[in-house]
Amino acid sequence: MGCRDADALVCASGCQRVEKPRLNAAAQTAREDPDMTFDTVIHDGTIVGASGMFKGDIGINEGRITAIAEHLSGGTRRIDAGNRLVMPGGIEAHAHIAQESASGIMTADDYLSGSISAAFGGNSSFIPFAAQHRGQSIDDVIATYDSRAAPSVIDYSFHLIVSDPSAEVLEDQLPRAFARGITSLKVFMTYDLLNIGDGGMLDILSVARAHGALTMVHAENNDMVGWMNRQLAARGMTTPKYHAISRPELAEEEAINRAIMLAQLADAPLFVVHVSTAGGAERVQRARAQGAPVFAETCPQYLALTRDDLDRPGMEGAKFMCSPPVRDAATQEVLWRHVRTGTFDSVSSDHAPYRYDETGKLMNGADAPYPKIANGMPGIAARLPFLFSEGVVRGRITPEQFVALSATNAARIFGVTQKGRIAPGLDADIAIWNPEVTRRVTLADQHDNMDYTPFEGMELTGVPEIVMTRGQVIVEHGQLRGAEGQGRFIARERVDMRGRSGLGTKETALMHSDEAGATS
Repeated sequence: MGCRDADALVCASGCQRVEKPRLNAAAQTAREDPDMTFDTVIHDGTIVGASGMFKGDIGINEGRITAIAEHLSGGTRRIDAGNRLVMPGGIEAHAHIAQESASGIMTADDYLSGSISAAFGGNSSFIPFAAQHRGQSIDDVIATYDSRAAPSVIDYSFHLIVSDPSAEVLEDQLPRAFARGITSLKVFMTYDLLNIGDGGMLDILSVARAHGALTMVHAENNDMVGWMNRQLAARGMTTPKYHAISRPELAEEEAINRAIMLAQLADAPLFVVHVSTAGGAERVQRARAQGAPVFAETCPQYLALTRDDLDRPGMEGAKFMCSPPVRDAATQEVLWRHVRTGTFDSVSSDHAPYRYDETGKLMNGADAPYPKIANGMPGIAARLPFLFSEGVVRGRITPEQFVALSATNAARIFGVTQKGRIAPGLDADIAIWNPEVTRRVTLADQHDNMDYTPFEGMELTGVPEIVMTRGQVIVEHGQLRGAEGQGRFIARERVDMRGRSGLGTKETALMHSDEAGATS
């Protein structure tokens, strides 16, 4: 990455020329008004958005972007972004922070350590999960996570996890949560303590549709997984490496197909999380091509790791256990193709930090069989450096696609209307990246509360040097500048269905038509 042309962005596939910015009204005003003042001016950077990039300056006042122009003078603080990429701060839309698993294991990161780790990874906001376990009310869950999230240094919201969709939850508690701005929820098609069955999922989809909320789904066929576990146990195959085959690719593919059909029957939008298989990605792609309101993500672990990592000496393979499991090199290449061609709206971390000790992975003993080992791995700080290095630098995706996958799409889909783009009037959530610095991943660089990183030793190019939340610098050249409790709760809007008309069925269309006629 040695090209020093000031008018070009350098990546492994060559220099890309940068167009002059088309100034909007706010930026034009700023250029013509020399007396306009700013709290902060970011100058001489290459501003990158999901639809283009250009050289320009950004003016910030009271936490918001107030002007974008070719040149802005003044600024109480001026940040020189020369030879850097100025991008929206990442929005991490899939993370487990201060969350108990269904079996009662608490993640290692709380909202202080988790948000700090996210910030060092180029994120300026995140949306972790608030998990309802059987017998809990949604109101109590939200109150608990409100308290847990208070120390965050970045802005935050919650996705609910619903495992007990009682009549009270469906008719009263969920609508209140949606009205408050928690407009997404997740359901499981696997795990005995979380699986709500097809009927429960239809109920959730229907309620979410009525209130403009989005249903996320962990899609694996529970009976297929159970059958494989029994087969392996009968053969004495219980070391960590067998976790990789205990959850077959077919189990994910069938469940994704079924989830899409359930969403079609309910005529509701659907977000498929952590897609790990070629067949699952192809089913999502097919639904999207038909116009279905189906969104999806994959995760760095499925692009970086393989099932061979679970076959490390002793119990080391436990560090690489997650569900769905990592697959093989051939699947990685297919998933990268889907990242590049737009099947996936985001690449999220699925940060699930369980330490490699008796508090996490080894809670049931140092020689526990794989079904007794906590599933999940950390990655919130590594997500964007990995995606930039392996995506942009290696020429698999463009810088604009990186912005879409890291921030803009999540903001649009999950209703984070004040973030995800660099534009006047929006929050000044900004990450300034040095695209030329190369470093090796270390545990210390993750700034989390873990005792390992699955990405240890990987050589990655591209570093977020400055990260800002609402105009305040929270990370600067490897130093934490943010303060505990600085983050604010984000009340989110309804799911954005523009361009996704839905498929539905003849029967549900007739039902809704008759319902509308009966109430008119």
